[in-house]
Amino acid sequence: MARPGIRDLVGRAMIDRDFLADLVREPALTLAEFDLSSEERAAIMQAVGKTGGTTERERARALQVVLMKRWAT
Repeated sequence: MARPGIRDLVGRAMIDRDFLADLVREPALTLAEFDLSSEERAAIMQAVGKTGGTTERERARALQVVLMKRWAT
């Protein structure tokens, strides 16, 4: 069975708060279960890193916005 891809990741990040929190806290570990291109992985890692100096909740929301703008079409 194939590993889930970017659409699965985006969908899960939109509806599963625990998953989103894990993605913000431990992005490399959380992304390991997904079949992503190097560009997709880099964009997510960059989005998680851009939000320094904010709360975890604010970082999660910022990541959701990036995911929606880039892949939820």
